[in-house]
Amino acid sequence: MNSPVKTQGIPTKEEWRRTLAERQGEELLKKLEKAVVAVCGLGGLGSNIAIALARAGVGRLILLDFDKVDISNLHRQQYKAFQVGCYKTEALAENLKEISPYTEVKYYTGKVTEKNCRELLREADIICEAFDAAEEKAMLVNAVLELFPEKYLVAASGMAGLGPANTIRTRQVTEKFCLCGDGVSDVADGMGLVASRVMLCAAHQAHAVLRILAGEKKLEE
Repeated sequence: MNSPVKTQGIPTKEEWRRTLAERQGEELLKKLEKAVVAVCGLGGLGSNIAIALARAGVGRLILLDFDKVDISNLHRQQYKAFQVGCYKTEALAENLKEISPYTEVKYYTGKVTEKNCRELLREADIICEAFDAAEEKAMLVNAVLELFPEKYLVAASGMAGLGPANTIRTRQVTEKFCLCGDGVSDVADGMGLVASRVMLCAAHQAHAVLRILAGEKKLEE
């Protein structure tokens, strides 16, 4: 019989912060703590991006999605079986609280559109595009480039199938716009979305965010 998990309680904020500073450095941690990052779409990309940023110590996350957790999401998205049927915004906010209790989380449950994105994204320093549909991706990229030319945008394109991991990369399109993925693969081409490759792309996006916040100018890898 397996023994029950023993818990020691949640570390204090001071303990949490001290540990992050030891791992990442005080200077970087201060930059991360002040940052506000919006994650648009909370599926395989967005849920993994949000968790990576919370673990790193990003101070505030804005989560945006309209959808509910489906059983088909569980193989690649950061949700639990009992959360099927819950709104992704609420479920991910709950999971983030367990993982990183001192990260401030704000969420919006609904569609992100050309009409509301100015209000929804105005507080963000960096915006992560993590939508599924090509038309939604294009809408958000165009809106951010037009409405918020001063903000950084980290988007994704191409992560489907069992292609080689090393074809997932980060490309710097402009000074404040980078694109992660292989730029080629599509769900309609065959196998569809595989957890490991989607997570690779999400990791590229999260890492690009951290590099931006650290003050790196060259984002292409």
